[in-house]
Amino acid sequence: MSLLTLDRLSLSRSSTPVLREISLTIAPGECVGLLGPNGAGKSTLMRAALGLVQASGQSSLARLRPAERAAQVAWLPQAREIAWPVSVAHLVSLGAMARGRAEDHPSVAAAITRMGLEPFRNRVATALSGGEQARVLLARALAQDTPLLMADEPVAGLDPAQQIRSMRVLRALADEGRGVVVSLHDLGLAARHCTRLLVLHQGALVADGTPEAVLTPELLAGVFDIIAHRADTPEGPSFQPLATVSE
Repeated sequence: MSLLTLDRLSLSRSSTPVLREISLTIAPGECVGLLGPNGAGKSTLMRAALGLVQASGQSSLARLRPAERAAQVAWLPQAREIAWPVSVAHLVSLGAMARGRAEDHPSVAAAITRMGLEPFRNRVATALSGGEQARVLLARALAQDTPLLMADEPVAGLDPAQQIRSMRVLRALADEGRGVVVSLHDLGLAARHCTRLLVLHQGALVADGTPEAVLTPELLAGVFDIIAHRADTPEGPSFQPLATVSE
């Protein structure tokens, strides 16, 4: 069973290729980390896969009608703007309502609990810190309760403890049989929590496999321009960038 299938997905802007014939399949049970340097095309790939930007090639999600897509995939974009001063509980409930469900659907309470937001449920969302708002928006995506969740840099700006907790939530979704695609810059978080890594470089998919197979010294140097120290710990692999290659 496939939750997302891309076939030669390509996109150009002003004759400049942004995505170059990306083909891949996402299955249930996978927590997929989407990696690449700034400008590699990660956000564009996710948006094109969802049909939010026009691209050539095929995406199984892009061809769905909006209501069908809302039942199949929850989307957490990189932008974290909360426009209205509503309660945290109400904001999270918008995820359930995106599928035509009631504001008090059980998925809402479950998402609030999963993200550790019970003390905030009656607080005004716009009065929270940036990191707290990021967690609320991730909870909204969880409340949509879909087979696939796609999140663009969901842990950016969170403190280290909340980064780990959020990644554990995403990995737990995959362990429960859902699919997760998450773009990341932290290679250590990706290696510890993702079952599979995709690496984009200059719009092309240059690596696809397990963290152990993908995060080689050669790839780190060629794609990220870094030398990194890797250590295997009881909590999982650790990656520490040490220097740039080009210096």
